[in-house]
This record gives sequence, structure tokens and C-alpha cells, in this order.
Amino acid sequence: MRFFLAGIMQGSHTEAVLHDQDYRRHVKELLAAHFPQAQIYDPRADHADSLDYDDETGRRVFLLHNQMCGEVDVLLAFVPEASMGTAIEMWEAHRHGAAVITISPLKHNWAVKFLSHAVYDNVEQLEAALAGGELTRLIEETLRK
Repeated sequence: MRFFLAGIMQGSHTEAVLHDQDYRRHVKELLAAHFPQAQIYDPRADHADSLDYDDETGRRVFLLHNQMCGEVDVLLAFVPEASMGTAIEMWEAHRHGAAVITISPLKHNWAVKFLSHAVYDNVEQLEAALAGGELTRLIEETLRK
């Protein structure tokens, strides 16, 4: 099973800075523990210096990641506030039949609401869904459709 770890990076910052990315390590550990055979792609891990990319490199990476989202089985999105890039990744995954799992308090935001197969308010809720088997069942059911 192939996972793509999507999530806010720049968000609405007007400067070339990132939101805190600490969530990525914990979420990857949770996924690896519950899906030990899975391939988990974290775009931040491979592109830690992306804020310094020239336009050509940035465009290539941005488009590649969007393409990858159409090729995975599961997209897990961390969206504590609006994120245009994450919304595009969610759209690509959803329209290609992947399970879209979202961690976000934005349950009424249409991109979150209508592109997600499940929405959890926070990482702790995701962790409980994993521990109880709910998330595994949801992913399996979504991929069977």
C-alpha cells in the first residue's frame, strides 16, 4: 500500500517560511506501526530545502507531487488551517480513487468535507482510529470501490 503524507507547509504565510512540520514524524511513525508493509512518501523529507528552490525546480517538484497523489492508495492530509497545495493533493488523490484521510478542525470547509473519506480533529483522534482498526477498515472499504 502506498501512502502520501500531505499537509500544510507554507499555508498563508506571505514570507518564505514554513509552518511547524513536527507532525510529520509522529504521523509517519503511526502509519508505519499500523501498516508495516506500506510505502510512506513524505514530500518534506525529500525536499527539506524547497523554500530555496529556483522556479523551475519548484514547479517540477510541485507538479510531480500532484501527479504522485493520483497514483497512491492513501493520502493522509494534515490541514490545521487552509492549505492550497494540500487541497490540490487531496483533489488529485480523491479523483483517482485513493482513500483520503484528513486531520483537520475544518470539517465545514468544502475541500476537507467533500474530498475526505474520514476527518479527524487532531492526531490523537487519528491514533485512536488506527488503534481500534476503524481506519484500516475504512481504507480497505474505500479501495474496494
